[in-house]
Amino acid sequence: MLEWAQNQSDLWQFIVIFIIAFAPWMDVSIVVPIGVAWGLPPMGVAITAFTGNLLLVLLLGFFFKQFYTWREKRRKEKGITEPSKKEKKSKEIWEKYGIPGLALLAPLLVGTDIAAVLALTFGSSRFNVISWMTVSLAVWTAVFTIGSVYGFSFLNII
Repeated sequence: MLEWAQNQSDLWQFIVIFIIAFAPWMDVSIVVPIGVAWGLPPMGVAITAFTGNLLLVLLLGFFFKQFYTWREKRRKEKGITEPSKKEKKSKEIWEKYGIPGLALLAPLLVGTDIAAVLALTFGSSRFNVISWMTVSLAVWTAVFTIGSVYGFSFLNII
């Protein structure tokens, strides 16, 4: 899919960037460098990736109860009783640093969508989770956009 998108118009490339950013487990840390490497305008890539990722976090925040019920039912069907490594890591961060720490470290360690669901599971308020995840996404989108532009230009890729 990425090769196909790379050969399309800018509009289609931005649509692909948005879809990838909206997909679960795909964070700005992956999406922004892809868009910048394709030669798309970095500010457009940043806004598109941020919007796609934020939309997923908002949907998870607003429909958490339904998602949680579905997820638990699915885990029981598969016989999963223990938390995953990412869940354990997120719980440690949440207990040590609270929701701000989890939100700011999420894109690097577990992903913003997973961190948002886990923070809600741990009992954080919906408002705090969405607020901190938005701040985190904005910060990390800027970091990865600037890093991609300067990193790729340093390597003479763009």
